[in-house]
Amino acid sequence: MAAPLELSCWGGGWGLPSVHSESLVVMAYAKFSGAPLKVKVIDNTWRGSRGDVPILTTEDNIVSQPAKILNFLRKQKYNADYELSAKQGADTLAYIALIEEKLLPAVLHTFWVESDNYFSVTRPWFASRIPFPLSLILPGRMSKGALNRILLTRGEPPLYHLREVEAQIYRDAKECLNLLSNRLGTSQFFFGDTPSTLDAYVFGFLAPLYKVRFPKGQLQGHLQRLSNLCRFCDDILHSYFRLSLGGISPAGQETVDANLQKLTQLVNKESNLIEKMDDNLRQSPQLPPRKLPTLKLTPAEEESNSLQRLSP
Repeated sequence: MAAPLELSCWGGGWGLPSVHSESLVVMAYAKFSGAPLKVKVIDNTWRGSRGDVPILTTEDNIVSQPAKILNFLRKQKYNADYELSAKQGADTLAYIALIEEKLLPAVLHTFWVESDNYFSVTRPWFASRIPFPLSLILPGRMSKGALNRILLTRGEPPLYHLREVEAQIYRDAKECLNLLSNRLGTSQFFFGDTPSTLDAYVFGFLAPLYKVRFPKGQLQGHLQRLSNLCRFCDDILHSYFRLSLGGISPAGQETVDANLQKLTQLVNKESNLIEKMDDNLRQSPQLPPRKLPTLKLTPAEEESNSLQRLSP
């Protein structure tokens, strides 16, 4: 009997099994390859490191990062690529590298750096799944981590300023989406009628961008004009995750949006309260440390103490 496989990952919303791209990559690959994953959704009771999510846990191993998790599953005979030719295998690696270089920075920016999206969608969603008071701290750290990751790859000359970097990463991302759309064409999957690793990566990075409702989404708008990529995401959700093409009903989405708005207000109030407390502490008068009075003994008391120390 195979060892149990448990995947710790971020949960879902907007009709998605997970809103986290890297978690979604692993979940999709497991569906394609038949790997019997037990999904453990992170909530506010989670005590592990959220920076390593997704995490695959077995009786003898703990594996993080999508590429390493997929390699581990292949070694366990869960291989979604066994029908691919050598050329198709090479194309898979090339397209995954293209996605990580050209598309990932724009996805990170859309979720974590664009202020309207971050404060109204990303931050409240993730804060609701992190225990207080870390819920007020970790989303900000994740946002800074995303920005640093973008600047690490794109902040070199001649792109010195953030505006220049933003413009470039969105141009690259739109070009990447166009290439993926042309490669998919009218096919159901990228290499015919059977999904593979490349389909898992494309679905993982496109589905959150396609489904999550952002107030600002220039890349989202471009994706929605590429109907074959949208159909690709809908087909996988419907066939492998048993979700309807619309994800959830309009009435259900209104409830989700209303709850998210309330959560946004709550998180912002808590953050403002902590900031005010910090300001009050900084502005309060700082008194110098109080010196304790020194007691002086009379000559008679000093002589008495000296005699007591000398006596056996």
